[in-house]
Amino acid sequence: MLNLLPILPVSDWANAFVEWLTDTFSFIFEPIKTYLGDFMQLIISLLELIHPFVFIIIIMILAYFVMNRKIIAPILIGVGLFFIYNQDLWDELLNTMTLVIISSLLSVIIGVPLGILMSKSDRFQAIMKPVLDFMQTMPAFVYLIPAVAFFGIGMVPGVFASIIFATPPTIRLTNLGIRQISAELIEASDSFGTTSMQKLIKVQLPLAKASIMAGVNQTVMLALSMVVIASMIGAPGLGRDVLSSLQRAEVGSGFVAGLSIVILAIIIDRFTQSSKNK
Repeated sequence: MLNLLPILPVSDWANAFVEWLTDTFSFIFEPIKTYLGDFMQLIISLLELIHPFVFIIIIMILAYFVMNRKIIAPILIGVGLFFIYNQDLWDELLNTMTLVIISSLLSVIIGVPLGILMSKSDRFQAIMKPVLDFMQTMPAFVYLIPAVAFFGIGMVPGVFASIIFATPPTIRLTNLGIRQISAELIEASDSFGTTSMQKLIKVQLPLAKASIMAGVNQTVMLALSMVVIASMIGAPGLGRDVLSSLQRAEVGSGFVAGLSIVILAIIIDRFTQSSKNK
């Protein structure tokens, strides 16, 4: 009985849809590819102008002030960065940092407003929830396919795929943080005659800051987790070294590149965690 049903041409529909998107919106994709690619290359070039030792000292000083003036964490961060420099992976580190920072910033810029809209409207929340579930459950490799179709290969499609994969936590936790604010506090702000914008900026966002920053932290970690996958479509960085080592069965170089990614993940995590607690 089931064999009588014809096979639905879902893959053909998907191909036709992506092809239509690529052709119809090429006037958007091409400038994004050009200008975002040039902007990221400019950031990398500026970072390369800073001597690695100066860069490490700057990061250690920032860590000292961000992490409540504790001395151990900046020293460990300095040791970790020096290890990456010692392994001749400094240029790859700068490429990876640029990819993660740009992806995370764009994810937060997109995610926080959407989270605010979800907290204001139950209907919008009902629409967004299955979309976010879809974005988080779809294997990350799949996002590379439309990314390549829209932007070709390189760092820009890596950013595109990272944004899709990493944005949902910021949206969800912004929505959750605002919805968890007690009704009494909202009524108190209303009693002072605050406008919706004043209430959002001066009451809701400050009170939801811990939840929003937890979402930002998860977004940054997910963006970092995409560096190896993005290397499959030509994104440079530490992920490319891991992929190259895997293809050549070079355990040692793969371990060093993977360890460098872990060090970078720990450093970024400590910075975002400290920002959340302030």
